[in-house]
Amino acid sequence: QVDVTAMAQLFGYVDVTNSGFIVAVLSIAFNPLFWNVVARWEHKTRALSRVFTSPRAACYCLGAVILMLNCVRSHCFTEAMRSQPKLEGLDCHWAYYLGLAILAVGTLFVISSFLALGFTGTFLGDYFGILMEAKVTSFPFSVLDNPMYWGSTAIYLGWSLMHASPAGLLLTAVVAISYTIATLYEGPFTEEIYRQKQKGVKNK
Repeated sequence: QVDVTAMAQLFGYVDVTNSGFIVAVLSIAFNPLFWNVVARWEHKTRALSRVFTSPRAACYCLGAVILMLNCVRSHCFTEAMRSQPKLEGLDCHWAYYLGLAILAVGTLFVISSFLALGFTGTFLGDYFGILMEAKVTSFPFSVLDNPMYWGSTAIYLGWSLMHASPAGLLLTAVVAISYTIATLYEGPFTEEIYRQKQKGVKNK
């Protein structure tokens, strides 16, 4: 039998019917859905590249929209935490500093991922036909797959611990689930893009 006491206590602190909490869940779920749908549409039609006159300009535009949506998501996440009660057991110095450390590690993964991939590599440039010469294997990709996603998840986890927020912890789980689903769709599709690239090179 599974001990559900801790989960029951967590849900006891979270009002999942709260409008702010619902908006936060929707914003978390919407973001990866949006960029995957738009990027695949672009890969299939090249519509954005035609509108913006070049694949690179179109990729930069999509990247700017994704950044804006991520800011909205973070705002909704924070407001949902603030509108719900804290967990007394986490409202202490050790939890705060643990959260700060996790947030710092997450930030390190996100920033180092961006520096390793560049703007177009980070924001789905391969869907626009802007392909990298070789797979990135340097840090943080030498440590784990999809470090941008898991770094972002760690940031939300750390932020939630710093605020002693059960609602934040639950929303962090939603972030992790949404990124896990996104990787299931993005990974094979991106690999196929590069397989087609290699096939084209061999046929020349």
